[in-house]
Amino acid sequence: MDDRRRLLTLAAVLVAALLAVSGAAAASLPAGQALVVETADGGEELLRVPVEENTTVALEYTHSVEKTRILDAYAVRDGELVMTRMEFQSYGWGLPARVNVSQENGSFVFDPQGSYEELYVKPGRIAGHELHVGEETFDLVALSDAESVRIYITERTVLDVARSMTRP
Repeated sequence: MDDRRRLLTLAAVLVAALLAVSGAAAASLPAGQALVVETADGGEELLRVPVEENTTVALEYTHSVEKTRILDAYAVRDGELVMTRMEFQSYGWGLPARVNVSQENGSFVFDPQGSYEELYVKPGRIAGHELHVGEETFDLVALSDAESVRIYITERTVLDVARSMTRP
């Protein structure tokens, strides 16, 4: 009987170990993507928002010299931010002057080219940077206390999804 008990104990330990390993593996399985905003200097995570392919991510702010609205729009594609649109109301410092633009509702619009693994932004209190992710809008100035941020797309894991479901 002693041998049988030892065998059952060993089997229970092996099953527990297999469950632990498979649980850890499941926790690292990809479960979609997330947009992350973190401090540029220290990497402290400020925001994590689930995103899907083709989710629109946009930066909206006021031009520091022209005092007009600027919108830089991107689409989430294959783990990157692909620039899809830029809107501005007047030409000024740092704005494209030699591109083919159209006019829509009083704004100049063009479809820039570019794909970015990460964006660095210095939110300004006067510029009032806002970050749009799908239907949500975040005050990037308040979120970062007007300090530089890094914005990028990362893979979400099953564990990330489970954690987000338990947060208020």
